[in-house]
Amino acid sequence: MALFLAGAATLVAPDSAHAQYAEAVERIKPSIVAVGTYQRTRSPQFVFRGTGFVIGDGTIVATNAHVVAAPLASDQFETFAILLPGGQSAEQGREASRIAVEPARDLALLKINGAPLPALRLSEGARVREGDTYLLSGYPIGNVLGAYPVTHRAMIASIVPIAIPSANAAQLDPKLVRRIASGAFPVYQLDATAYPGNSGSPLVDPATGEVVGIINMVLVRSTRESALSQPTGISYAIPAVHLRELLKSAK
Repeated sequence: MALFLAGAATLVAPDSAHAQYAEAVERIKPSIVAVGTYQRTRSPQFVFRGTGFVIGDGTIVATNAHVVAAPLASDQFETFAILLPGGQSAEQGREASRIAVEPARDLALLKINGAPLPALRLSEGARVREGDTYLLSGYPIGNVLGAYPVTHRAMIASIVPIAIPSANAAQLDPKLVRRIASGAFPVYQLDATAYPGNSGSPLVDPATGEVVGIINMVLVRSTRESALSQPTGISYAIPAVHLRELLKSAK
């Protein structure tokens, strides 16, 4: 009887991994923001462009360069802006400005107005292995349903070069040629599905809460999948070491 009860207790014990995920999501979500542009005279005033997350001193937002690449209508007082988690209107947002952009790795940093927000720590070089499981959090369909971050589990399916040579000259693409010439670097291939709105989402270690990568679809697919007529749907992330370098150069 004692053995049976011990076994039953084991069966109903909480799963430590699931508890870890729940605690990590609770820590991550306050740092996830919607990135877009704001214009007082249009409707809607806030237009979503991608996901971002707060780092550094709490006034810096990291995202992809392509999220903030389109020119602003400055003559119509359009500005970059972020919408806070749970925000439903521009009144719950902050004005922002670009302070650093690195097109080669599709990374950008924004400076936001107002009091500091909860910030995520960038990994200082933690070993990322194939088979490790992380969390990605962002806005897969924009802020259509409000600025409520959605979190998914993502296993590192493979660590691969950002660009691979084409099988023949007919498949050569100018972006691929430039990438190979400038030096390919490793990226994380994930088994999770990321959507266009996830661009700029952090890839977070649930055990430490540190960001190990930033979700990127545009740059990586343009070089890894240049020979394909249709994108595969595979998701990728740029290692956080490159974001750390950009943050250091912006200070």
